[in-house]
Amino acid sequence: MNTAPRTGHAPGRRRRRATANALGLAFSALMAFPLYWMLLTAFRPATEIHADPPHFWPDHLTLEHFRRALSTPTFWANVRSSVLIGVGTVLVSLLIGTLAAFALARFSFAGRKALVLIILGVQMIPLAGLIIPVYLLLSDAGLTDSLPGVILTYLVFMLPFTVWLLRGFIAAVPVELEEAAMTDGCTRLGAFRRVVLPLLAPGLVATSIYALVQAWNEYVLAYVLLSSNDKQTLSIWLLSFQTSFGTDYGGLMAGATLTALPVAVFFALVQRRIGAGLATGAVKG
Repeated sequence: MNTAPRTGHAPGRRRRRATANALGLAFSALMAFPLYWMLLTAFRPATEIHADPPHFWPDHLTLEHFRRALSTPTFWANVRSSVLIGVGTVLVSLLIGTLAAFALARFSFAGRKALVLIILGVQMIPLAGLIIPVYLLLSDAGLTDSLPGVILTYLVFMLPFTVWLLRGFIAAVPVELEEAAMTDGCTRLGAFRRVVLPLLAPGLVATSIYALVQAWNEYVLAYVLLSSNDKQTLSIWLLSFQTSFGTDYGGLMAGATLTALPVAVFFALVQRRIGAGLATGAVKG
């Protein structure tokens, strides 16, 4: 019996693998180039920003653009607004979304499937078509130009996705674990807190990063609902680098780097849990 390894197709597999790797690297470089150009513009002097032809590597580095961005009058107030809106949106959406997702995943009631379809349907409604109704509703409630009003508005758009995603994570947790905990004396709430919630950690991380990114980078609603300069978010603060005299590209790119840095750091810290969480949440729906 001939047990020699079959190597006839090895060169073909290596060529295909090399081609796939080359395409992957080319695609990654293409996607990373805007980020590289933003950092390049943020760190190089103004004389090099408008160079013709453009320089793809800086001759000199400077922190002047960052100093100018940090010294703008409303920067720290806008940081505070962005943090409060982002953290508030994440915490409230996780609290309400987790309980709603648990009810959808564990209890049978009339209209449950219809409710899931409605939740998915809300995600398809264009944001631009709701700006005027949302503004009028908040105006009647006295919540325009206020951070709680913006947080409530963001929740309207975050909660459907949060509930839908967490429902998949909870459905992936075997119900027998809860039943065993209740047999040992736990209440339904106690079984949820001691059994389901620890296993739900990857899903909570994945959902929180999605909600944080959406709330942190959202521009249209914040621009319409917040009129005071000290209450506006960092995404609106970036407009201060565009004036009637032109655009300060160095300051704008430095501001964009500062704006993206907190979310990028948070994502780098939890990226492994996000990947595991998304894979787990896709098992059941």
